[in-house]
Amino acid sequence: MASSSSSSSSSTIFFGRFIDAPSANDLRIRTGAVLVSRKDGSGVIEKADWTVNGPNDAASKLGVEAPVVTAGEDGFFFPGFIDTHIHAPQYPNCGIFGKSTLLDWLETYTFPLESSLGTSASPMWANASSPDPLARAKTVYSRVIARTLSHGTTTASYFATLSVPATNLLADLAFKKGQRAYVGRVCMDLAETCPHYYRDESTEESVANARASIEHCRAVDPTGELVAPIITPRFAPSCMTSTLSALGDLAREQDLRVQTHISENVNEVALVKSLFPERNSYTDVYDHSRLLTPRTILAHAIHLSSEEMDTIRARQAKVSHCPASNSALGSGFCPVRDLLDRGIDVGLGTDVSGGYHPSILDAARQACLVSRHVGFVRGGDSRYNVGVTEALWLGTVGGAKVVGMEGRLGTFEEGMLWDAQEISLGRDVAGGEDADVDVRDGGVDVFGWETWEDRVAKWLWSGDDRNVVRVWVGGRLVHELKSR
Repeated sequence: MASSSSSSSSSTIFFGRFIDAPSANDLRIRTGAVLVSRKDGSGVIEKADWTVNGPNDAASKLGVEAPVVTAGEDGFFFPGFIDTHIHAPQYPNCGIFGKSTLLDWLETYTFPLESSLGTSASPMWANASSPDPLARAKTVYSRVIARTLSHGTTTASYFATLSVPATNLLADLAFKKGQRAYVGRVCMDLAETCPHYYRDESTEESVANARASIEHCRAVDPTGELVAPIITPRFAPSCMTSTLSALGDLAREQDLRVQTHISENVNEVALVKSLFPERNSYTDVYDHSRLLTPRTILAHAIHLSSEEMDTIRARQAKVSHCPASNSALGSGFCPVRDLLDRGIDVGLGTDVSGGYHPSILDAARQACLVSRHVGFVRGGDSRYNVGVTEALWLGTVGGAKVVGMEGRLGTFEEGMLWDAQEISLGRDVAGGEDADVDVRDGGVDVFGWETWEDRVAKWLWSGDDRNVVRVWVGGRLVHELKSR
């Protein structure tokens, strides 16, 4: 492994192979060096030189004496992944969904678990002698942050729970561990659809609690660069009309990001229609409440009409595509190509725990697979196919657009934040029939004759956290693989 820089240095040089996807059809592979400055604490690429041939001449060419971090010959630097939709409190339920679909899954698995991280009133505490919801929340949140970082997720847009203290704890832990995080206290107060043990009692309580978590996030990180609040109505069926409107007003008043769900499941869409008969569509519910803004993240967006897509585009709202969750809960296939063709910004989300895995790399491969199903059901039209480069672009540049960080995250350009992961594909396979398998190499077998485009494809389809050697957020080392 390469030498590591001193954490106290204000500048670090990174040398090696740099791979990114600046556009949906452009996989860029370059070798050189970049200078990352942390003089202002944010870790920005100050200078890049793609003529540098080795670590020994990097300092002279970049004109500064600084420690040099070198990627191995078997690997590369890649931009950090951006998870545009993940439920932090649901992480213990990854892979636990039985044969359920969205609405019964929420009642059976999700609401009991989420409530157990903030209140002893949860059904999950029924047989506990001395429940400590915040201790439980700390365990879950610490694990999900560490696990997503280990998979190269440098930015995450988190749904938390109804509990203000538990939500505040998530913000504290993300800031301490160094993950870029948008943390939202979930709002839900409609008695007809929310369990009695897990809901706010009024619009006033929902808004007051949202304000409390917003204030805490801003106290944790006044700059909003690393941790920032995000307005989070769970979804339209969980909120009173007055609450949706009040949250829309709050988002505009304080210029905040918004995240929620839309058109994930056909029964959900029908439920919205029955709850809001005066509105033309699911999208119209949010639009009427002024929740559709250029800073809004809409998760799933599977069953949108053409008119709804037009409205989302007009409001410049964004979409988080969650292919693994959509498949696991039987929700349907999101027509990503239709969204992109209309000019709607799309990123990837794991949607843990509707999604079974906390890795955006896995979400990228699932996006490729789902796109082929979309093409198949639409007459075998390959136009809908998402390839390797486009999937990686969705997980980086696309994600940056969705979370409002376009031009600051996603590629290796001067002026961009150094949110990056170092990938190692392990040893070339050698030894003929006596070649052994070393689990430390991960699931990617490289034979030595593949092009780097082919190796990246292998990484997307077979890679995992064993290939993620180190991860930086804003120039700060936040994860290092210990087993190598």
